[in-house]
Amino acid sequence: QVQLVESGGGSVQAGGSLRLSCAASGSIASIDRMAWYRQAPGKQRELVAAITSGGNTNYADSVKGRFTVSRDNAKNTVYLQMNSLEPEDTAVYYCNAFYVRRGVSFNPWGQGTQVTVSS
Repeated sequence: QVQLVESGGGSVQAGGSLRLSCAASGSIASIDRMAWYRQAPGKQRELVAAITSGGNTNYADSVKGRFTVSRDNAKNTVYLQMNSLEPEDTAVYYCNAFYVRRGVSFNPWGQGTQVTVSS
């Protein structure tokens, strides 16, 4: 199973930017879909952005136009560029992957990285 490690979280003021990275232990070229989720205290985990192996992306309405998800297969890394951050973006951000091998589905998760946006 692929292992995922997030990094790049931190504390910023509203309007600032952060770039999150998700490094995979193996090739991500064969991973069907990689995604970023987030979970704020007292709230359920929600999908933020996703990218398929073909490069198709989708975003939560709340981050559309502010966040950009991308992947670098050569570096086995997925990124989440976050601009115009708002206090409501404060959460733990998790990297997630989905792929199938020999008919078996895998859904590994990273450990999460904290993003805190102050007003």
